Amino acid sequence: MDKKRIIGFYNYTVVLTYMGMLFAFTGILDAIRENYIGSILCLMCSGICDMFDGSVACTKERNSYEKHFGIEIDSLSDLVSFGVLPAIFVYMISGQTVVAGFIGAAYVLCALIRLAYYNVQELERQKTTDGAREYFLGVPVTTIALLLPLLYLIKERFQLMDAFGYLALMVIVTIGFVSGVEIRKPKMIGKLVMIAIGLAEFFKIFLMAGADLL
Repeated sequence: MDKKRIIGFYNYTVVLTYMGMLFAFTGILDAIRENYIGSILCLMCSGICDMFDGSVACTKERNSYEKHFGIEIDSLSDLVSFGVLPAIFVYMISGQTVVAGFIGAAYVLCALIRLAYYNVQELERQKTTDGAREYFLGVPVTTIALLLPLLYLIKERFQLMDAFGYLALMVIVTIGFVSGVEIRKPKMIGKLVMIAIGLAEFFKIFLMAGADLL
């Protein structure tokens, strides 16, 4: 590999990954400022970027360095987007308690382990096959981009202001990250259903944000 003046790759195959991380960082700042609607919207935007970044990457012929870089940068972005951001969101909205901090820390740690283990598996898998992965081992970290906004909507709809629901969700997902359960990757119908749910959540929260500005 030739020496570069600026390290990294900057072609269109990684643009969505970079955008997803930037959305996540903005969401972290919003959570710290207690702008929870803005934070949730940023989480969902990160989820949208992650949903399509792999499809975009497959449209370009890449060498081994670009493929390995894509795997690593995707997981690093996911750690910020679906690990750090949700943990800070839940910590802030739950009253910044010691329990919320402990659960958030465990959540980020297990997300980190899940992503690192996935990378090891994927690099080994690509040595023997070029086909697409059919199963996930453990709950994908991106799951939180659907579940957390859904819980936020439910709690806002029924005016449930206690922190228990958020903390319970984090515990369940944390365990799921490091569980050995095999989950089949969704086919086209499954992806369309998740997109429909995500869009419904996004527009509902977006309308809530607009109502708050009026």
